[in-house]
Amino acid sequence: MAITKAPERWYLALLGFAEHFRTSSPPKIRLCVHCLQAVFQFKPPQRIEARTHLQLGSVLYHHTKNSELARNHLEKAWYISQQVPQFEDVKFEAASILSELFCQQNLVDSAKPLLRKAIQISQQTPYWHCRLLFQLAQLHTLEKDLVSACDLLGVGAEYARVVGSEYTRALFLLSKGMLLLMERKLAEVHPLLTLCGTIVENWQGNPIQKESLRVFFLVLQVTHYLDAGQVKSVKPCLKQLQQCIQTISTLHDDEILPSNPADLFHWLPKEHMCVLVYLVTVMHSMQAGYLEKAQKYTDKALMQLEKLKMLDCSPILSTFQVILLEHIIMCRLVTGHKATALQEISQVCQLCQQSPRLFTNHAAQLHTLLGLYCISVNCMDNAEAQFTTALRLTTHQELWTYIVTNLASVYIREGNRHQELYSLLERINPDHNFPVSSHCLRAAAFYIRGLLSFFQGRYNEAKRFLRETLKMSNAEDLNRLTACSLVLLGHIFYVLGNHRESNNMVVPAMQLASKIPDMSVQLWSSALLKDLNKALGNTMDAHEAAQMHQNFSQQLLQDHIAACSLPEHNLISWTDGPPPVQIQAQNGPTTSLASLL
Repeated sequence: MAITKAPERWYLALLGFAEHFRTSSPPKIRLCVHCLQAVFQFKPPQRIEARTHLQLGSVLYHHTKNSELARNHLEKAWYISQQVPQFEDVKFEAASILSELFCQQNLVDSAKPLLRKAIQISQQTPYWHCRLLFQLAQLHTLEKDLVSACDLLGVGAEYARVVGSEYTRALFLLSKGMLLLMERKLAEVHPLLTLCGTIVENWQGNPIQKESLRVFFLVLQVTHYLDAGQVKSVKPCLKQLQQCIQTISTLHDDEILPSNPADLFHWLPKEHMCVLVYLVTVMHSMQAGYLEKAQKYTDKALMQLEKLKMLDCSPILSTFQVILLEHIIMCRLVTGHKATALQEISQVCQLCQQSPRLFTNHAAQLHTLLGLYCISVNCMDNAEAQFTTALRLTTHQELWTYIVTNLASVYIREGNRHQELYSLLERINPDHNFPVSSHCLRAAAFYIRGLLSFFQGRYNEAKRFLRETLKMSNAEDLNRLTACSLVLLGHIFYVLGNHRESNNMVVPAMQLASKIPDMSVQLWSSALLKDLNKALGNTMDAHEAAQMHQNFSQQLLQDHIAACSLPEHNLISWTDGPPPVQIQAQNGPTTSLASLL
């Protein structure tokens, strides 16, 4: 009896030492590995041998760069554990970590069959079966094979239903809904979200899990509306989402484990959900033209991200950070803070340098932002080059349409690009076959048509297009488009000599632009007000408008000079490959919030 127990004692002692070294501060990984390797000296039974290989593989994978040795141990753990009955945890954890390691080494074709085999033999172990299905679906998603990922999530949802886990069924279905939204399969999204809504409302379980399902569901609904450019229609959903996240922050995490092992999943940690809700609020404020509100929520979200990134290196946090910066950069360009926008574009470049996957997913957006910056500093050739690069890099229909709309505005300003302009406008014709279902982008396409007609002196046609923009932008509270359309209509009426009608357009345009605040529309409106009041004989008002125009001009000119003198301004000539490393501000923000405060 003593002889059979001896290896167990040795094992427990060595395991205790290994864990002590692993959890030391700082961790003593070398000593931890030595202790675990010593277990093999005692010729342990298969169960201990397999578990030790798993522990070694896991420690080496998570704490060292020795991926070959980690792989060797994990492969042994996977192989031996399959020969041991009732050894599910070791077997499937080995498969899960080993496939992660394969993906890290770009050996996706080794990871897939491994996960498929593990899924096939884990059907009697609900937790691992669901976890491995999620993992394989994620792998397909990263490979942009959304059809296979959706199929797997559908299999997972059906399996969860059979084993009586409505919570995990909802997680699978919501994940599938997210991918269908990414694929723009809207006809399939609607019934799926309706089903999810019913499951979430009917599920009676852990309050935090229930609320987190509700947050997932509402985030999908809100992003669906925002993708469709329906800024006004989304408000009730967004309000529900904000209330939901407040409820979650007041709930305490219950330590009681669910009775169904298939329920042992979390969508996102509470803190990550908070940042996500800030993020969709910023997206809404940006589209609606509430730019000060967008800035306020971005500041809050970035401060929370800074704190989280000190404790958590989850890649999703960097993704959140990049998307927030992309939105705030657009705000800065509108509000006349080009120098700050440029420093933040550089910050996005730095984040993308640290993660090739982040760069692959955001390269088109990065070049689009540089294109918008180039327009703001009147470098039209560079703007064209940036937008052309962005078009080459994107397969996302909404982004493609947004870029084409901005490129068309560049060609209109250049005035001599008729051939290219007409071929672009054919592809974003708002009157028929518009490429996307976005209300906001279709309204913007009408505005671009109106702008072109104005420059060509076809004023009646311009008025028709701009009235269409106004009708659409008023329907969904698209404040920036409303302000731009009003001031352009005011300009048309001024040119036609209809001063009273012009005044009726320019005054509300100025009020709306001040509320946003949109610097270029304020500059344009104040110039028109100056000329209008002069023509109407209102000397005092004309003088006041002239003073305003002077102030806006000065502000914009100073900001223009500051931006163009920054070293990051050289980014405007980058159109190929990864972001250039050498262009860094000597005193600009890196990951600090200096530029936001």
